[in-house]
Amino acid sequence: MSKNIIETLVGAVVLIIAAGFLYFAYTTTDVTGGAEKGYTVIAKFDRADGLNLGSDVKIGGVKIGRVIDLSLDKKTFQAVAKIRLRAGIDLPVDSTAEIIGNGLMGEKYVAIVPGSETDHIADNGVIEFTQSSISLESLIGKYIFGAATKDTGKEGQKEKPATKKDNS
Repeated sequence: MSKNIIETLVGAVVLIIAAGFLYFAYTTTDVTGGAEKGYTVIAKFDRADGLNLGSDVKIGGVKIGRVIDLSLDKKTFQAVAKIRLRAGIDLPVDSTAEIIGNGLMGEKYVAIVPGSETDHIADNGVIEFTQSSISLESLIGKYIFGAATKDTGKEGQKEKPATKKDNS
């Protein structure tokens, strides 16, 4: 009989600990079930490499929202990011958005630099000034292949390779 009581108490303790973990996870993440208060803005980028649904949106390193949708504009072939911002964050119309990475191989996020205008972006408004993601692979490729070419001293021109003349 006492073995059943001990098993019951251990089971209850395990359930209480599991409930504690669930409560902790719920309160420390952005689980809102779609009923998030705030407003949506749109930003168009030439490249959105590394940006994902749920990526953070920050001003000065402080999270103020998240990316809720990524799509392709079929006319301009730009990446369109829908961003959900917290209520009370009124962005000036001349604000800029750029995609930045956390460290060398870190996750990408959208950094917003507020402008100085007095007018604010409305719900479903567009952030006009954006800077796309920088591809680490293309930078490395430019460095490797750029270093392999010789400069002639004239900016933007490269030395032409010698060619064989056909003396027939």
